[in-house]
Amino acid sequence: MNLTPLASDFYGFENALQDREKAVLAKLRHFLETEVKPIVNDHWARAEWLPASVVKGLAEIGVFGMPWKETQPFENSAVFRGWVALELARIDASVATLVGMQNGLVMGAVGVAGSPEQRAEWLPKFASAEWLGCFALTEPLSGSDSARGLRTVAERDGDDWVITGEKRWIGSGTIATHAIVWAKSTEDGEVKGFLVPTDTPGWSASRIENKQALRIVQNADITLDKVRVPAGMKLANANSFRDTASVLRLTRAEVAWAAVGNSIGAYEGAVKYGAQREQFGKTIDGHQLIQEHYAKMLGNITSSIALCTRVSAMLDEGTQKDEHAALAKEFAASRMRETVAWARESMGGNGIVLDYDVMRHFADAEALYSYEGTREMNALIVGRAITGKAAFV
Repeated sequence: MNLTPLASDFYGFENALQDREKAVLAKLRHFLETEVKPIVNDHWARAEWLPASVVKGLAEIGVFGMPWKETQPFENSAVFRGWVALELARIDASVATLVGMQNGLVMGAVGVAGSPEQRAEWLPKFASAEWLGCFALTEPLSGSDSARGLRTVAERDGDDWVITGEKRWIGSGTIATHAIVWAKSTEDGEVKGFLVPTDTPGWSASRIENKQALRIVQNADITLDKVRVPAGMKLANANSFRDTASVLRLTRAEVAWAAVGNSIGAYEGAVKYGAQREQFGKTIDGHQLIQEHYAKMLGNITSSIALCTRVSAMLDEGTQKDEHAALAKEFAASRMRETVAWARESMGGNGIVLDYDVMRHFADAEALYSYEGTREMNALIVGRAITGKAAFV
C-alpha cells in the first residue's frame, strides 16, 4: 500500500521516513479513514468508547510496543512514532490519546522501570492489546506538582504492598484491565510504581461525566482502598519520582505530534468546507480573508512538524533532554490552539456543528493543550534550562 502524501505536509517531511515506515503509516491511514472516521463523530457526541475492533485493528497494524525490543514489530524511529501520533490525532485525538497512553505511558513505565523478567512477561500482553492499560499518576489535589504532592501511599505488609489513595483524570480508567499506579512509600517517602490489575479488591473507578473534550476517552476517578498487590507487581526500578519523570519524558514529544495532528484535522475540515460553501457568488475559499486563514494555519502546522521532527530525531540520537520535549509540546500545543480557532472561524456558524469535524478538533484541543504538562509548566522547564534557575513556585 502506497503512502499518499498529506497536502498539509507542505514541505514533505514524510518523505524522510524509511520505506517500511511509510508502508505501515499508509496501512494505518487507510484503517483510520475507513474504520474510525465514519463513526467517530457519533461516538464523540455520546461520549462512548469506540468498538473493540478499533483497538484490535491498531494492535494488528503494530502501533503498540514499537519502542521496545521485546515487542517491536519492525525497526522504526522516534520520528516515525511521531508520525503515527500525528496520523491518529488527525482523525481523532481520543484514539491518539489511547495509543499514547498504552504505548508510551503504560508500556513506557514497564520498559523504563521494569525488570527484564517483568518486561518479558508484561510488554507482549500490552502490545497485543490482551491487556489494556491506564496510567494512574494525577490525583484530585495533585497535578503539576506530582513530584512532591502525591497523597496515595503504599505500605509494605509482609510480601505484599498495600496501596491507599485516590486518582483523577485517569484515561481509560473504567475500561483498563491493568493500571500503572504511582504511590509514595511509607518507608522512605519516595514514589514507587506498581502494576495493578483493575479487578483487584479495593479498586473502584467511576467515569468523569460532562467532559467536553476528548469525550471518547473514558477518564475516571479512581479509589484505591487498601489494594493489595504482591511484591513482584512493583516495578523493579521505579524507586523515585525521577523514574516517573523518565517515563513522562518519553511521551511528551509524541503529545506534541498529536497536537499537530489535531491541527491538521481541523485544517483539513476547514479547507474541505471552504471548497463547497458559496457566499457572494463564489466558494469561500476564493475570498482573501479565508485564504489568509489557510496560510496562517499551514504555517503553524509546518513549523510545528519541523520542531517535532527535530526533537524526535534527538531522541533517536540520545541527545533529547526534558527541555527539548517541553519546548516542542508547549509550542505545538499553542500553535494548535490558534489553528483550530482559525479553522472554526473560517466556517462561520457551521464551524460549531459536529458534522463538519472541525468542532470536535476545536474542543479536543483544550485537553491536548493541558495534559502532559500545561503550557506554563513546560515553559518553566525551558526557562530553567535557559537561566539555570527553577521558578516553579
